[in-house]
Amino acid sequence: MIDGNHDVSAFCARIAARKFTVGILGLGYVGLPLALAAVKAGFRVIGFDIDQQRVEQLSRGECAIKHIDTAALREAVARQSFRATSDFDELAKPDAILITVPTPLNRNREPDLTFVENSTREIARRLRRGQLVVLESTTWPGTTAQVMKPVLEAGGLVSGKDFYLAYSPEREDPGNAHYGTASIPKVVGADDESSLAAANALYQALVVRTVPVSSAATAEAVKLTENIFRAVNIALVNELKVIYDRMGIDVWEVIEAAKTKPFGYMPFYPGPGLGGHCIPIDPFYLTWKAREYDVTTKFIELAGEINTAMPHYVVERLAEALDQRCGRGLKGARILVIGLAYKKNIEDPRESPALKLMELIERRGGRADYHDPFIRAIPNMRGHPQLAGRISQPLDADTVAAYDAVLIATDHDDIDWRSLVANAKLVVDTRNVCHRSGISAAHIVKA
Repeated sequence: MIDGNHDVSAFCARIAARKFTVGILGLGYVGLPLALAAVKAGFRVIGFDIDQQRVEQLSRGECAIKHIDTAALREAVARQSFRATSDFDELAKPDAILITVPTPLNRNREPDLTFVENSTREIARRLRRGQLVVLESTTWPGTTAQVMKPVLEAGGLVSGKDFYLAYSPEREDPGNAHYGTASIPKVVGADDESSLAAANALYQALVVRTVPVSSAATAEAVKLTENIFRAVNIALVNELKVIYDRMGIDVWEVIEAAKTKPFGYMPFYPGPGLGGHCIPIDPFYLTWKAREYDVTTKFIELAGEINTAMPHYVVERLAEALDQRCGRGLKGARILVIGLAYKKNIEDPRESPALKLMELIERRGGRADYHDPFIRAIPNMRGHPQLAGRISQPLDADTVAAYDAVLIATDHDDIDWRSLVANAKLVVDTRNVCHRSGISAAHIVKA
């Protein structure tokens, strides 16, 4: 049994001495950077993933995620400080298992914890005394205690006595050159002192600073709060964009001027909609859970409605621009969408508004192609099966000129915006990238 300060101290001492193996379940945009951070901190790491192709690729020191330090990955593989596997029988080997699997929404926009539940069952079958289990995936407050804990304890082991159980929300921002895994403070929460001490000791070895909180549910709420804050503020500037456009005011100019105030204001920027795995999804985890307590989340849900409506607004602006400047409607028009990724300089199309924009264009009789320097072909995306397999188009002068309009959805740095504008008949810019690049032309329309 591990009940008692002496055993927790011994557990923490092994962390400090680096006589400790970290297991990471899920080797995607969160799990892989975390694995490399653990390797850099001096730990042995075993990475688990159900995707055998990904496991084989990582075992060769290769990675398809652009911002991953492939040199560090190759060195970790060569030194055998990191290895990837799809054999879940090896889950008994690590001293700590960190779960970084997806938590999407189902078709009814309700939380889908399938990956968390499956991962927990796999761990429970091999769980041994003295192991630490930490969930990092975004979820509703109470998941660690209400979903994971009963499954892990079903075999007779008790959390806080026989094993440690905690929650620590991931805070990854793919493509962020200023903040990586190790330089971002880590919130850590658990429902007993031993588990909190164990998890806190591990993360103190991995990141610049830890922020212990009183419970796992509190830590789960922290993650939702961070992303709901962003979703609500983005909805606000999206709504202001629509209002100011009707008034003939440039919302981007307003924001640039407003952010010169050194207090009381934080700039958020409008766009064609929300994308990624966090901001479009996390608010719905809280609204779903709030129903259990007979609480309505009107403010959060309104923000969701505004952000969800933005692709429709953008396509409407595109149709108006085609009519007013080109003398034609959207039906039969050929549109080139620039950027498929949900944010610039990464290769992740999850929940990208560009996909919705393409669908809406074609629903109104147009043809939508795309260009993205990081995404060669559209993968099979949940909710967008009709777009799967389409290939990124080149940006040479003749290709761009052949389209009736170019719609900028993602402002990748690798794109020659000046050349694009020079060769396009019409440019609809949802990211203000033309203005930021010092480009002005009569055929540029902001949306």
